[in-house]
Amino acid sequence: MIEREIEVADYVSPSKLSDYVINPYVGCPHACRYCYASFMRRLTNHNELWGDFLDVKRCSKPLGKKRLTGKSVFMSSVTDCYNPLEAKYKVTRRILEELAPIECELSITTKSNLLLRDLDLLKARTRLFQRSATLFDESSQERRGIRVVSSINTLDEGFREEMDRASTIAERFDMLETCRSAGIPTILFMSPIFPYITDFRAIVDRAAPTVDAIWFENLNLRPGYKEDILAYIHARYPQYYQGYLAIYQRRDLSYWLALKEEIADYCERVGVSYQIMFHY
Repeated sequence: MIEREIEVADYVSPSKLSDYVINPYVGCPHACRYCYASFMRRLTNHNELWGDFLDVKRCSKPLGKKRLTGKSVFMSSVTDCYNPLEAKYKVTRRILEELAPIECELSITTKSNLLLRDLDLLKARTRLFQRSATLFDESSQERRGIRVVSSINTLDEGFREEMDRASTIAERFDMLETCRSAGIPTILFMSPIFPYITDFRAIVDRAAPTVDAIWFENLNLRPGYKEDILAYIHARYPQYYQGYLAIYQRRDLSYWLALKEEIADYCERVGVSYQIMFHY
């Protein structure tokens, strides 16, 4: 792992995903094989493989209470703010400490149970918003000032290990359960859904008592990792290879269209709040 500290002008960036995003790092040691953020290598002139480098951001500029109050803030869009080296550098924790008095909608997405180290700060945000009814509708999950999202797309630990270096599936569920027990809204992000491999019903059944909602996103194969994933499917799941070629070479949408209907029907039958975010 190549680590270096870099000085940046601002932690906060405008975004289409939310009003602002905060990425405390460049790169991600979780090294997800399907990570769309791997394109960052081209922008930051890294020759290392995705997952083999991490730039630690340092910034002296304050986050800005006036700028962020009443806004939505997302951590993080092109890294995992709780990657393993956060335990060493603590950039995310310092950012959360600075965010503590700011009344903004904060969403944290992570595949790491290291987030539980900062449960004190996350719980403090819920108390902050319990004292203020001025920003958000009472029925809104963001009303409590914080939302934790974790992506899980399999219950098969072997498959998970072949796809990322993040926390185990059991650890992610434990993180979500712990946060929800502490009064923090939780979302399971079933992403990316691997055709024929991801058993969405089994995950929904496991997650339903643990989370406030489930989001669904399909696997998109971008040029940076498309050939690797297809080669992996050919080697490990040859029975599905022709199906993948139909979807990703011949652009046959029938699998996703049918799956979208199945997900909606199942979630409605079991009473799970859900959102389908398929991209074609």
